[in-house]
Amino acid sequence: MEQVTVFGGSLEYECSGKRDRPALLLLHALGSSLAMWDAQADHLADDFFVVRYSMRGHGGSTIDGFQELDIDALARDACAILDALGIERAHWCGLSIGGMAAMWAAQHHAACVDRLVLANTAAYLPPATLWAERAALAQAQGVAALADATMERWFTADFRAREAQEVARIRGIFTATDPVGYASACCAIRDMDQRAGLAAIRAPTLVICGTQDSGTTPALAAELAAAIANARLVELPAAHLSNIEAEDAFNAALRAQLSGVS
Repeated sequence: MEQVTVFGGSLEYECSGKRDRPALLLLHALGSSLAMWDAQADHLADDFFVVRYSMRGHGGSTIDGFQELDIDALARDACAILDALGIERAHWCGLSIGGMAAMWAAQHHAACVDRLVLANTAAYLPPATLWAERAALAQAQGVAALADATMERWFTADFRAREAQEVARIRGIFTATDPVGYASACCAIRDMDQRAGLAAIRAPTLVICGTQDSGTTPALAAELAAAIANARLVELPAAHLSNIEAEDAFNAALRAQLSGVS
């Protein structure tokens, strides 16, 4: 995989599809990596130039010590990937913290954003103490201490029983995450409140939520969609990682949004 150097670390990225297709940037969840998007990259590579990367301290990306990251830093990292590839404008699809970075980019780096997909995410996700506690636990005991509870939030019980191998794959990605990278990213969620800026988003926006997502709930998704002009909301039968648990429906909604089909 290729690497881009940013201040405070380096970012791994991977591309699939032809360069003459519309560019699509995929941004993953906290504690995951670009491998979270395997199914979407395969599904869309014929029609889009798919770019995915791992956040600092996630996957094969590095982080130079603990950093109190903010959402702007994460969005700028994403823009750095596009800059390295000479891409001026792309569709953005982010899930969870990836969606938080994408919605920030749509507000503050709008020239880079064409169509926007915000999946299983929120503009504000209190309490701050929760993220501080997760950051502290990760640094003290490693992210493995958070793995069981995280998998229970990310997937429904039915999916965990039915697709144990896929859950094990995602768990392996999670437990391989650098605790420092995980804790640094927790700071960005802890301090984030994007609610006042959502009305400034002009990119055509699709909000996706999981009907059984206990973290970024359907109610939060509805609030997000209502605050962004002309945004559409799609609910999928899934918990947090709807791109995996409801793969076919997620892919169909994503393709329709990127193609301009409502």
